[in-house]
Amino acid sequence: MGAGYVGTVSADLHLPVSGSLKDKRRELRRLIARLRDHHRCAVSEVDFHDLWQRARVTVALVGSDARELGAQLEAVSRSLHTDVAFVVVDELRDLRPVEGTPRYLEGLT
Repeated sequence: MGAGYVGTVSADLHLPVSGSLKDKRRELRRLIARLRDHHRCAVSEVDFHDLWQRARVTVALVGSDARELGAQLEAVSRSLHTDVAFVVVDELRDLRPVEGTPRYLEGLT
């Protein structure tokens, strides 16, 4: 029995007009809020916290259908690439099945 799928998009971002960490944080808060609202996903800045023109964010989604989740990952990627405050320098996508039976269900089958 499959337990669904987990998909991630990790993107290295360049903020060409950012002049300070304060500018970077403002733009990242805006981006993260927009991604969460539009794609119902988890988002976190995961690297380059102390650089004011660079950031790495990772977006995570879960779902029961691999094809649908792949389309959602593509939509997240398009959102990142079309945001005028950022330039996507590098991107990595991953989609994996979650296998096994959750522990709380073991013995009930």
